Amino acid sequence: MSAPEGYSFEDLKPILPVFLTYVLSFIYVGIYWNNHHHLLQAVNKVNGKILWAKLNLLFWLSLFPFATDWMGKNHFEDNPTAIYGIVLLMAALAFKILVYCVIQNEGKESNIGKVYSKDKKLNLSPLLYLIGVVSSFFLPIVSLTIYLGVALMWIIPDRRIEKTIKD
Repeated sequence: MSAPEGYSFEDLKPILPVFLTYVLSFIYVGIYWNNHHHLLQAVNKVNGKILWAKLNLLFWLSLFPFATDWMGKNHFEDNPTAIYGIVLLMAALAFKILVYCVIQNEGKESNIGKVYSKDKKLNLSPLLYLIGVVSSFFLPIVSLTIYLGVALMWIIPDRRIEKTIKD
């Protein structure tokens, strides 16, 4: 995000969409950061699969600036909004893969296995992102609403993990 050439508040109007997408992406990075740390605090041991799953998640998160910039600079047009949603979808799937690898390593009966084995948010998020991607070609504002809704679902780290850590 670049600062405008002018000095008035009116000069900020053209970059407002870029700023809003930046804020949404920052919230997403914060959510992944918090949930990633929460997850790994409850893990007893890490193996190579988990490390590669973490790298996969990092790759998709690294695409947030590109997707954010493109969508914001093009005022939420359909293709950039779809790409943004695809990046969100892939990050959600990468987090799901990470959780799967942790459960595989820790065991289904582990505390973390019990928390995430049938987690509704973990399974619902990719579906909502997919709906958002498809709807971006018809009503991009609906996509943005879905993307924001998923972010709000995840904004508070899972308290079940906090209980697991205390046990």
